[in-house]
Amino acid sequence: MAEQLERPQLQIALDTFDMPSALRPLNAAISKIDVIECGTVLIIAEGLRAVREIRALYPDKTILADVRIAEAGAVISRACFEAGASWVSVVAGASMTTVEQVVKVANEFGGEVQIELGEKYDPEQARQWRRLGATQVIVHRSRDAEAAGKLTWGEDDKRRIRELHDMGFKVTITGGVKAKDIPFFKGEPVGVIISGRGIVQADDPLAAATELSDTIDQVWAQ
Repeated sequence: MAEQLERPQLQIALDTFDMPSALRPLNAAISKIDVIECGTVLIIAEGLRAVREIRALYPDKTILADVRIAEAGAVISRACFEAGASWVSVVAGASMTTVEQVVKVANEFGGEVQIELGEKYDPEQARQWRRLGATQVIVHRSRDAEAAGKLTWGEDDKRRIRELHDMGFKVTITGGVKAKDIPFFKGEPVGVIISGRGIVQADDPLAAATELSDTIDQVWAQ
């Protein structure tokens, strides 16, 4: 019997340099958004105030603090979770000790840890992240392909998604995902689809988010 795939969540990536330019598209599109990402740029510009204020506005939403932890895992993750984050991100190059520290803090808060993968990853390393308790990974569209002007996802991306899902991870995809790209992933175990500029810089952020959300509904129709 084929696996029953859940509908992927739609995540908005807020990577602006101030709160007003983050809140304008967020407030417009929020009815179609499942996960709010306080992006690395926003947190560098505004600090964890960004997480606190968005948590105050949307107490029931999932919020990612995309701080890309590389070390000082316990200190940074605790600050994020205390500010109201639901999830935190860790770079793939972080030590296993750092990952373990972040997972331990996340468990205190009922949060989750996602590993941000680079172009390549070692499957055994990924299995170790999973054993330590990391529950999510982020898969980027190939930057090399993007630089070469080949703005398409490929079969290798599908293979990575399936492999990581089979290890027990919730898999996020990101990298300029547009509504027209989404049908390529039909039948694949995608957990989260990120849109940043596609919603944030749209003339009508709600219309942009609605198109993405409706396409997800169609592609993963039960």
